[in-house]
Amino acid sequence: MNFNYPKSEKLKSKIIIDSLFSKGKSVSKYPLRLVYVQSDFGIAEGSDQKIKMGVSVSKKYFKRAVDRNYFKRVLRETYRLNKHLLIDNLEKPYAFMFFYQTKDRLTYQEIEIKTKQLFEKFVLEMEKQ
Repeated sequence: MNFNYPKSEKLKSKIIIDSLFSKGKSVSKYPLRLVYVQSDFGIAEGSDQKIKMGVSVSKKYFKRAVDRNYFKRVLRETYRLNKHLLIDNLEKPYAFMFFYQTKDRLTYQEIEIKTKQLFEKFVLEMEKQ
């Protein structure tokens, strides 16, 4: 199992990000939210890349950049360790945006548990479609 988070997996395309906010669907597990959209563009031909992932923490809840950066690091790490839950159940490429949406300061362990629950909820949503 590959637990890395390479540059090719990072969501940086403005076009894809705009489509996430205009056409994207979401799944939530307090305090996390995952917005997703099926995406064929931005992923190289012949590549086995299935995911583009971005993370975001609101300035509304954490005024200091130090705090926002801490939670973004935590979100990236929990994603990196649990992305196999998503990849194993995807057939087509998807773009995701992962949000931390509360002013509560959860511990790393709590965020990791919520991340697993959120990814499992997303997989169930995909099975229904």
